[in-house]
Amino acid sequence: MTICSTDDAIVVDGAMTLPVATSLLNEGNALVAGGLGLIDLSGVTDVDSSGLSVVFGWLRAAKAQGKSIRIANPPKDFISLAEVYGVVDQLPLA
Repeated sequence: MTICSTDDAIVVDGAMTLPVATSLLNEGNALVAGGLGLIDLSGVTDVDSSGLSVVFGWLRAAKAQGKSIRIANPPKDFISLAEVYGVVDQLPLA
């Protein structure tokens, strides 16, 4: 799992699963605080419910700072999980 920033986005590569959830949350929160408004999930290879929780954590962190973020290129598994949990409509998809 890697998370980094480009000029205009936070980019996540690799797994968004329980073993890396805390690290993802903390690193993503730091990048959200830096002002980036787009999270690109095109490089995500595996996701479980903790990955979905991480994204909602980033959304809460952005909202607490008066910022908004959008989610780009979510993998099908991510959207499927969001549908199962009934939260897909709460995702600000780009």
